[in-house]
Amino acid sequence: MSGEGVVDGGGREFERVSDELRARMANGVYPLGTLLPPQRVLAQEFGVSRDTVQRVLRALGNESWIETRQGSGSRVIKAQRIHSSATRTVRPAQAVTLRSFINEAFEAPEVTLDVYTLTSESLDAHIRMQAERIRDRDISPDRIAVRMLLPSEELRLPYPRTKDDPTDLRLQNRLHEITRRHSASLRGALRDLRTDDLVPAVDIGIRHVPLVPTFKLYLLNGSEALHGPYEVIERNIELDDGAEVVALDVLGLGATLTHYERDDDPNSPGTVFVGSMQSWFDSIWDMLAQ
Repeated sequence: MSGEGVVDGGGREFERVSDELRARMANGVYPLGTLLPPQRVLAQEFGVSRDTVQRVLRALGNESWIETRQGSGSRVIKAQRIHSSATRTVRPAQAVTLRSFINEAFEAPEVTLDVYTLTSESLDAHIRMQAERIRDRDISPDRIAVRMLLPSEELRLPYPRTKDDPTDLRLQNRLHEITRRHSASLRGALRDLRTDDLVPAVDIGIRHVPLVPTFKLYLLNGSEALHGPYEVIERNIELDDGAEVVALDVLGLGATLTHYERDDDPNSPGTVFVGSMQSWFDSIWDMLAQ
C-alpha cells in the first residue's frame, strides 16, 4: 500500500520506525556505508506516511546514524561497534554484531542468557528472532533460561528526561510503558515455545533493581560477555500526543560493546572478566532484585 494517505499513530509510529531502523543499522541489516531504502519504500513497508519517514530520517541524521544528501539518499555512517579478541573463523569481521553473538549462543543445546539493561526493547527483538529460527527448525535447543535485570520503576531516572525540566516525568513514564510492553512480548514468545512443545524447558525471569544502568551487559551461556557503557546524548523525542521535547537520553544500540570470552587460562583477561561479571550479576539477582 502507498505511504501517502496513511494516517499515522502520532509519536508511537515515529518511534516504531526510528527504533526499527536503528536496530537494523546496529545489527548489520543495513551495514556501514550502505544506503537506506528510498523513502517511498520505507513508507510502504512500515505503513506510514512519507512525512513520518522524512521526520525519522531527520532524527537519525541528528543522531549521526545517517548522512542524507539531496539526490543521493541516506547513507549509514554509524553502527554498533563490537570489539572482540576472539579469532575464531565463525565470526568474520563483517558479521560481528550483537545478533551474530546471540545467534551462536542459541545454537547450543543449553542456552543461558543473562542481561542487565535499561529497557527490554532490544532483547525482545532478539528473542523473537530466535523464536522464529526455532519454529523454522533452524535450531533446536533443549533448554532456554533467560534472566533480565531492569531498573526499578520507583527510581527517578536521570535519563531519559526533558532537558530543561528534570521534574517532567513524561519521558520516564513512556520508558516504563515501552519496557512493560516488550517484557510481556518476550515472555510470551518464550512461553509459546514451551506450550507448543518446540523447546522442552523454558525459564524466563525478569526482576527490577534500585540501580540506574550506566552500562549494558549480556552474559552468554556462562562463557562470553558483551559489555558497553551508555553514552548520554541530547535528542528530540516525539511523544504520543505529538508534542516534541528536547531530551537527555541514551541510545543503547549505538553503544560500543566489548566482547570477552572464557578460555583455558584461569588468569586471562577474558576468563577473569566473564567470571567477575557473572558473579556480579548473580549477586544483584539474588540480593537486590525484586
